[in-house]
Amino acid sequence: MWTHTPWQGRFLPHPLPPAERLHAYSTWCNAVEGNTTFYATPARNTVETWARQLDPGFRFVVKLPKTITHERRLINADDDLRSFLETMEPLGARAHAFWIQLPGSFGPTDLGALAAFLHSLPAEHRYAVEVRHRAFFDDARSVRQLEEVLARANAEWVPFDTVTLFRSPPTSDAERDAWTKKPRVPRRSTALTDRPIVRYLGRDSIERTVEGWQEWVGVVTEWLREGRSPTMFIHTPDNADALMLARRFHDEVRARMPEIDPLPEPLPTEQPTLF
Repeated sequence: MWTHTPWQGRFLPHPLPPAERLHAYSTWCNAVEGNTTFYATPARNTVETWARQLDPGFRFVVKLPKTITHERRLINADDDLRSFLETMEPLGARAHAFWIQLPGSFGPTDLGALAAFLHSLPAEHRYAVEVRHRAFFDDARSVRQLEEVLARANAEWVPFDTVTLFRSPPTSDAERDAWTKKPRVPRRSTALTDRPIVRYLGRDSIERTVEGWQEWVGVVTEWLREGRSPTMFIHTPDNADALMLARRFHDEVRARMPEIDPLPEPLPTEQPTLF
């Protein structure tokens, strides 16, 4: 996401060499979704370049490759998993959690595979699971079983909140595309660990996006008061304003809890000149 074209020259300096782009992003936000790793495991030297650009406290939530989660469905994936985790080693503590996004067809009958997979994972990392099967939202027994599997592994359940997106018909091409691709599931706001992670998808309208996240402002504030350390990712269908919106969400939470540290000062989009 840190190379998102609409941000270049608007929020982030442009042009920037690849070895500086993630650093520029990190002056806007202190966490990022590593979504590209879902499609292919990068070279280790690429991961080393990422690590060099980030402060030790930066949060990188890294998605496991689809070969593990969607193709093998967590079964007989030991070699792929070992290779992936070894490649991610340069991130160190910046790897805030490894994100296991499961396909919509991965349902209650697959919980045995999830339990075995989580049990096999190295204990030195944290893990977060995103499910999309409707039973995990509509069926109380399935919800309870999934929570038990996650609790035994100290793994978090990542809610993907699309309620605002589906509240009314789409009004842009990006929203229409999102309607065909994103899961339509109820909002979930229960944290299982001290590190909850939330993915929120609003609208291309700033006002409707902000209106839709008000419940989360309260939830995140309460988590902080409980001593948890939440990570909140803000998306819109076109993500054009996502950086600005992420900082706005942080400011709204900070208005309720002024003791929270402010985000960094963003890099200027243009290099200073002498004259």
